[in-house]
Amino acid sequence: MGKFLPGGVSPALVTPFTKNDEIDEEAYRKLIRFVIDELGVTGIVPAGSTGEFSSLLWEEHKKIIEIAVDEAAGKVDVIAGTGTSGTKRTILMTEYAKDVGADAALVITPYYMKPTQRGLYQHYSELAEKVDLPIMLYQLPALTDVILPRMVVEDLAVEHENIVGMKCSWGNMAYLMEILERVKPVAPDFKILCGWDEIVFPALVAGVDGCILASANFIGDHWVKIKKLVDSGKFVEARKAEMEIHKLTRIAVKTGATGAKEALNMMGIKVRKPRLPLEIGGSISHELRSELRLELERIGKIKKEVDIVLPDTPEKIEERFGVVDVKPETILQNKLLVGEGFFGGDRPEMAHIDLLIGPRDGPVGIAFAKAIAMVKEDPSTVEGHEPLLALLETNEAVKPETVLIPKVFIRNLRQASMVFGPVQSGVAKAVTQCVKDGFIPEKYVKDLVIIASVFVHPTAVSRNRVFVNNRKATVMAIRNAVEGKPDLDFLFQAPARHPLKNEP
Repeated sequence: MGKFLPGGVSPALVTPFTKNDEIDEEAYRKLIRFVIDELGVTGIVPAGSTGEFSSLLWEEHKKIIEIAVDEAAGKVDVIAGTGTSGTKRTILMTEYAKDVGADAALVITPYYMKPTQRGLYQHYSELAEKVDLPIMLYQLPALTDVILPRMVVEDLAVEHENIVGMKCSWGNMAYLMEILERVKPVAPDFKILCGWDEIVFPALVAGVDGCILASANFIGDHWVKIKKLVDSGKFVEARKAEMEIHKLTRIAVKTGATGAKEALNMMGIKVRKPRLPLEIGGSISHELRSELRLELERIGKIKKEVDIVLPDTPEKIEERFGVVDVKPETILQNKLLVGEGFFGGDRPEMAHIDLLIGPRDGPVGIAFAKAIAMVKEDPSTVEGHEPLLALLETNEAVKPETVLIPKVFIRNLRQASMVFGPVQSGVAKAVTQCVKDGFIPEKYVKDLVIIASVFVHPTAVSRNRVFVNNRKATVMAIRNAVEGKPDLDFLFQAPARHPLKNEP
């Protein structure tokens, strides 16, 4: 057995699949070259949890280990994921990894059967005795529901020369500190690697020897830099570097293989989607996917898809209602109220509201009726500027009835969900609040209608922030519209004569 010393930074490689749901060998080799040559990682881990090993057929599992060994060609260590839920199967896969040239085996705790403490000890002991290959214990309670007790780790590290280390994929720093405190003194050469992306920095500072991470598939270069800074004692710089990518680490922990594949696909490393039961929209929500893109844009991994800019706002608000066929002249010549509200700074979730308030039997009411006639029954099919009613949580229209007109052309389901959700609810809450506070008289709520032109940036991801910002911007717009008006009775009096009407 050659000398293998775990450490450094290794990605838990994703497994690319073709359109026909087969192993995509070409894409896999390209990924391995990318993480080694471009990101500078020190090892690779095929067939780990991020590699969807539990969704691989037996021969597929073997194939990706063999490809990884061949493509790495001795440049970096190959730590093959060989663990299964049964001891005999684990021994067979580990023997295969040894035969094709893997440097070590990463062996997950047996899952599903939930073995006892003694069963865990016997599982790893028998594997170590049967296969002459460096073995790394692998703890991942979030997926296995099995915790590898510190006493078992200590006994295995002391009693078996070829059990050389452990990957701890658990965000429990207290457990990790106990392993460092109790195992390292009795087995100094036993290496401990962090597998939980969110705590890598404190784990490295505490004394772990390296990391195996899902996020190292796409930000392995950042982890290599952080590891070097910690090794040099530059903890302040290392902490600053880690905070630059910390949101990405949280996304990686939440989404696993799905998030890592989405990131790589965005970066042009085409690994396609994961196998069922993992799927986009569930394992990673559309909002979280958009947040992932924004973070990759921010650190320069991909080019910005859309710049964050305010909507086009001409000097006069009267000019901004052409989309509902209300001309500036109509506003100026009739008793209509016009208001504008803005809230949220320069964040993607910023809200910008233009609104018209007027009697139902006037120009605003006519435009309102035309807009409502455009509403589709199925909002998921929206594309464009389709208007929609502002609804309360009880799914009833708010009073005064309010129609929302998106300023930005809606092109996909995620954008539509922002409008048919937090914006819709935020505007409805604001209108209700303004009635309660007396800005809109209760006696007129059935006779008035409101047209609200709403802005939702294509890169917005925080639904709660979109809701809050649109609620506040709408309140601001309504207050601006009625500001300086003693009451709204004048809206229902005879229309004022335009000063130039019928003049020669």
